Amino acid sequence: MNILVVRTDKLGDFITALPTLYVLKRHNPNNRIIACVAPLNRELAQACDFIDEVVVEKGGPFWELVGDLRAVNADVSVTLFSNTRMALAQFFARIPLRIAPATKIAQLFYNRRITQRRSQVKMAEFEYNLQLAKALFEDIELDFEKPLLRFEPQERAKIYDDFCAQYAVSRPVVAFHPGFGGSSDANWTADEYVELIRLAATQKRVQVVVTFGPGEEALHAEFERKLEGVDAVLYPSRGGIVAFAKLLASFRLFISTSTGTYHLAALVGTPTMTFFADTLFASAARWKSVSEDGIQKHYMIPLDQHGRDAFFIDVKRELVEELETIA
Repeated sequence: MNILVVRTDKLGDFITALPTLYVLKRHNPNNRIIACVAPLNRELAQACDFIDEVVVEKGGPFWELVGDLRAVNADVSVTLFSNTRMALAQFFARIPLRIAPATKIAQLFYNRRITQRRSQVKMAEFEYNLQLAKALFEDIELDFEKPLLRFEPQERAKIYDDFCAQYAVSRPVVAFHPGFGGSSDANWTADEYVELIRLAATQKRVQVVVTFGPGEEALHAEFERKLEGVDAVLYPSRGGIVAFAKLLASFRLFISTSTGTYHLAALVGTPTMTFFADTLFASAARWKSVSEDGIQKHYMIPLDQHGRDAFFIDVKRELVEELETIA
């Protein structure tokens, strides 16, 4: 069976789709799993051995998208998050069975609609995605291996060894990622991150690294100024998302807001300290990642300034305690 799985939004959103792709492939290895993704997620999708083909939703002419979908000859599509353009494209591509959540006007163009009410947050986003696989195969097993993305040890070691040689790193790495792509509803300010980074840098058993993604050049320059004289490596990631994932897999702790890089770190099994907004929809209950629960530490940033200030003190204390466990 040719199964098209559609998730065309941001990095973190796509990572929450990976367990669904994995269980559909495992359910029957003869299933041909085709992922339809946004351009930024193409490389990551191609790195997953449970995905057989990748279709990129480039946002170009509508009939070009229809042609791309028709070309994969899908027997069924499972759309994990829909919009009207994608729903119409699948309809005109004549995919026989089209499964999607029953939401918004887009649902009219699917012929199997599943009521989920994700806004109630009765489960995590990746669990809602998995439930849509059940709509296709009632007997499918929904557990999945963790970490879900693994690399050959020599591949990972090469990336990490090159990084350590370039930046003279000889201690276990604790990384901070202060930026986010607008998908997070809560974060610390640059000055608050600087305070956390300075605190971590006093723990001489670890090497502090501050990571920056594409388009964060201004943020990188700001932290260069604010961290002058601090024992911290500032690392702009330019080698592509898979190379960055391989590097993250060798880090001992990754600290960030709930954004795509958090999901990427968790995907490869790196322990995380992650900050979420103190609201149900933006909470860890909704957006926890796909790693083992025991290696994820979630922190809900209060919305009011007094609560935020008090909570920041707690975070600093817990950060020191966490760093003391790293040998």
